[in-house]
Amino acid sequence: MARIFYDADADPAALRDETVAVLGYGIQGRPQALTLRDSGVTVIVGNRADAYRDQADRDGFDVLPPDEAVRRGTIILLLLPDEVQAEIFERDVKAGLTAGKALVFAHGFAIRYRLIVPPSDVDCLLLAPRLPGHYLRERYLGGWGVPAFVSVEHDATGRAWSRLLALAHALGVTRCGAIEVSFADETELDHFSEHFTYPLIFHALEIAFETLVDAGYPPEAALMELHGSGELGQVLLAASREGLYSMIASHASPACQAGIAHHWESAVGSSAAMRQQAETVLASIRNGRFARHLIGEHARDYPDRRRWRAERSSRLEETEARLRAGLRGPVKSG
Repeated sequence: MARIFYDADADPAALRDETVAVLGYGIQGRPQALTLRDSGVTVIVGNRADAYRDQADRDGFDVLPPDEAVRRGTIILLLLPDEVQAEIFERDVKAGLTAGKALVFAHGFAIRYRLIVPPSDVDCLLLAPRLPGHYLRERYLGGWGVPAFVSVEHDATGRAWSRLLALAHALGVTRCGAIEVSFADETELDHFSEHFTYPLIFHALEIAFETLVDAGYPPEAALMELHGSGELGQVLLAASREGLYSMIASHASPACQAGIAHHWESAVGSSAAMRQQAETVLASIRNGRFARHLIGEHARDYPDRRRWRAERSSRLEETEARLRAGLRGPVKSG
């Protein structure tokens, strides 16, 4: 059983004399910076001159060029896209990482594949929320939190764990649970979901939509049944709370369960073939082939992603827009 840390395991006072420099003000940067500040932590933002910097200014932060933020900060949160972290680390971060500081990652990619090698006199920490930043922020404001993976790769100061758990506490993570997982395991698990599970689900939805529409069903009705109503999201949420099989037993009608059982083996091909595909995907993550692909994609302005965007179903996107426009949300009073 992995170690799980909660509020009682953290000492917020461990951040009393720290200045947290948040590098990047995007998907994770803005929610984390706002939440840390709300928890009483001293926060500065490091960001180049762009729309994200403008937003940080409007949010009332002291916003500095990344290299200056690193020099001023004692704990550096590197919340930038994986494929640019190594370049920015060498240019803007490395020189300011003096002894006793801490470098914190929200994803283990750069450490797992040794794209970044922090100085030996600096703490190297992992604090990886398992949901996007807006959920972290929303749940914190609602009095709860999101789970996260945490790890200490290197403890140079003897205070690495106290710093890490204090950060997790300030973000609301320890209200829910911070699970100890190595940098390597976090990276490989995260990529496996993104490379195998998500494409499997999303492509299946696309194929199902096209099949139903080509068979003569109204596009809006087909989309509503598949994911437009939000039922699929609620089903997956219930599975996260109750367990996959318990959710099926408690939420699916006998007819639904009969259909699941009847097509369990055939819906995505044979289990043996799918297992082989899963193992192939996992191998490409572990041996570094995907890491090399990602760096190459970035260098060439993401040709693989542009090809996928050009080839995906425009009919599905157009129907989604019509369905969203046609469905009404809750009526707001006042």
